[in-house]
Amino acid sequence: MNIEEAIRTRRTIGRVKKDPVDRDVIEKLLDAATWAPSHHNTQPWSFIVMTGEGRAKLAEGYARVSAAAVPGLTGQPLEERLAKERVKAYRAPVVIAAVCSPPGDPRAVPAEELAAAHAAVQNLLLAAHANGLGAIWRSGDPMYHPLMKETFGLAADEQFVGFIYIGYPDMKAPEPHRTPASAKTVWLER
Repeated sequence: MNIEEAIRTRRTIGRVKKDPVDRDVIEKLLDAATWAPSHHNTQPWSFIVMTGEGRAKLAEGYARVSAAAVPGLTGQPLEERLAKERVKAYRAPVVIAAVCSPPGDPRAVPAEELAAAHAAVQNLLLAAHANGLGAIWRSGDPMYHPLMKETFGLAADEQFVGFIYIGYPDMKAPEPHRTPASAKTVWLER
């Protein structure tokens, strides 16, 4: 598959099979991620790969964030809510937490470090697609909550940029809907 084909045919795949993904394949995706561009070559990304019971850490993070949102809730209603949140961590056999981990280069601009980490995720998604895997880049309020960051022991200057759920597709890829580049482009010539 060439790069243009990969870009045009990659889709968000939210339903994947429970089948495990070989570690060699996951390492291949991570390697592709590390080839993203970064200003001053800071390479401000790191990854936390969760498989099997390793996903319990993410389940704990989801539960902690959810419990904090309803401090007065107790007993069975609380337990039901937390169980519903914990299940989210097990929607795919592999979950990769992508983290912006700036190395502290004084020339680096924080927004550019974050952009580079996002580019690494795009590389990872394209590599997953090229290797026959489905993936979805998840984020949302729980990812940005201080308790999620604390659950994973992130440093003060680190932040999550996505939870990427990966597995073998268990759904048909949705049809693409894209606005043509010409509708979003201004040409300045001469």
